[in-house]
Amino acid sequence: MGTWDTGPFDNDTAADFANTPDNAEPEACEALIRGVLIRTIDATGYLAEADEAVAAAALIAAQCPEGEPVDTPYGPATPMPVFPTGLRALADEALARIAGDESGPASHWVAQEDWKQWRATLTRLRAVLAPPPPSFALLDVQP
Repeated sequence: MGTWDTGPFDNDTAADFANTPDNAEPEACEALIRGVLIRTIDATGYLAEADEAVAAAALIAAQCPEGEPVDTPYGPATPMPVFPTGLRALADEALARIAGDESGPASHWVAQEDWKQWRATLTRLRAVLAPPPPSFALLDVQP
């Protein structure tokens, strides 16, 4: 497997996966994205599709408020269909599972700084997919 950087599409497996929606109908594209997320969430042991799930989560996050557009030659060439908002929770759950798997994608980098950057990428994606609820005062107490 070739890993050249710490972004969601910066390895051979993720780049290959991100190009597959280009040849799929919109309904099949959603099923492809949903399937890799569910298989990652439900996996026991080694997370075989972790790189694909990170790429899928980035495609979903790109459609969220505060999401970054997919602007890489390794991503899809055609616009993605609008994904249902329910995929956001699945993507966040898959990323949480991946972030907790230290023998999986985290082990691709020898340099600790690269590992930290990769973790920061996951954290940014998760913040976009499942932003914290707005805070508001429960009581408006006037002095």
